[in-house]
Amino acid sequence: VSRLHRRKHQKQMSASAVIPYSIPSLTTERLILDAMTMADSDEVERLAGDEAVARTTASIPHPYPPGASRPWIATHLADFLAGKSVMWAMRLKSTHALLGCIGLIVHKEDDNAEMGYWIGVPYWNHGYTTEAARATIRFGFEYFHLERIHARHMAINPASGRVMQKAGMTREGTFRKHAKKGDTYHDIVYYGLLRSEWEEAVAQKV
Repeated sequence: VSRLHRRKHQKQMSASAVIPYSIPSLTTERLILDAMTMADSDEVERLAGDEAVARTTASIPHPYPPGASRPWIATHLADFLAGKSVMWAMRLKSTHALLGCIGLIVHKEDDNAEMGYWIGVPYWNHGYTTEAARATIRFGFEYFHLERIHARHMAINPASGRVMQKAGMTREGTFRKHAKKGDTYHDIVYYGLLRSEWEEAVAQKV
């Protein structure tokens, strides 16, 4: 992103929102979504490095290279301030334990974003990711003023698709053998949610 484009983007956002100089924290019934720090790096690598997590996540390597989380974490604040993405640690309110990660990759020129997430195996099947996804979607529409949010999952991971469904997203199609992991090609399933659909759902809950 050029400096000129970044200044233009920040001016556009400042007309409707105060731009923070840190990643905002979100709270839900059971969770806190906040910025990752270098103190999280070992736990990120332990949780994301589990073969069960890596196997069903297109972008996570296995084994997870020691120290690889630190340069990734170091990009989060600058990318958020540039309007390129937002990444949060998912933490339990009760213990502040790190559960996983969730965030948005923003394509501002098209007013859309891709939501992505992973969660450690000990925290599967508790509804935490759905809870975090709903808060992330709200933030995307309200802060970034998006028209659309989409997400995708490997077809071998239907649990991720159920998270998307419960967060209000609609299945839009399958790209066959679209991603390669190791020596295997995987089908990728896409979901999407439009601003108008989200606003309608919010209005029905009031």
